[in-house]
Amino acid sequence: MTPDAFLDAIRAQPALRLLLVNDGSTDGTSGVLESLRSASPERIEVLDLPHNEGKAAAVRHGMRRANDAGASYVGFWDADLATPLAEVAAFSAILDGNPALFTVFGARVKLMGRRVKRNEARHYIGRVFATLVSMSLHAAVYDTQCGAKLFRAGPLLHAVLDQPFSSRWVFDVEILARLNQLHRHGKAPTLSTLLYEHPLERWEDMKGSKVSLADFPIAALDLLRIHLRYR
Repeated sequence: MTPDAFLDAIRAQPALRLLLVNDGSTDGTSGVLESLRSASPERIEVLDLPHNEGKAAAVRHGMRRANDAGASYVGFWDADLATPLAEVAAFSAILDGNPALFTVFGARVKLMGRRVKRNEARHYIGRVFATLVSMSLHAAVYDTQCGAKLFRAGPLLHAVLDQPFSSRWVFDVEILARLNQLHRHGKAPTLSTLLYEHPLERWEDMKGSKVSLADFPIAALDLLRIHLRYR
């Protein structure tokens, strides 16, 4: 996606404010993000991290910053906008209408009337991974790895993000494992009360994804580590 197309997508959603996180990159990413901020300074903020720590750390730093800034809802979205920003309104409406909910996860479900285009091999491997996640969490979670999620800001989000993630690959699952752990300690309701999975109206695999099928064994090993740590 070109910077101009990205800006057009942001301008089409006037209720959104974006925090773009540069994970210590030295390849010119900082300059690109700064140009986006300069084009819409009232809507876009840039957070430059001093060292490369991986996507999990970048998401955590960004969400902590937004949560501390007093936002009502805080989420993270894949920068390629495989999930259009227009979906944010549907996510926030779900949270508005259900005060007990803590988070809405996008779910890439191929249903009639929806435009969900996925690589077939990734889809079926993803179903295997989702089954393993459900077994680990003891919860019927369909799609933890979709890069479209929105959370209710406040003390519970602060608690979930308090410590660095142990996983660089499947930190989304670690978030849910932490919620399970908080529930066992009497500090949060059950996961089924807190989480709602929203079938996306539109999602499409974008060219240039850094995630390959060869990463599945790494993700599975990370899932095992999370299971052992939070059981």
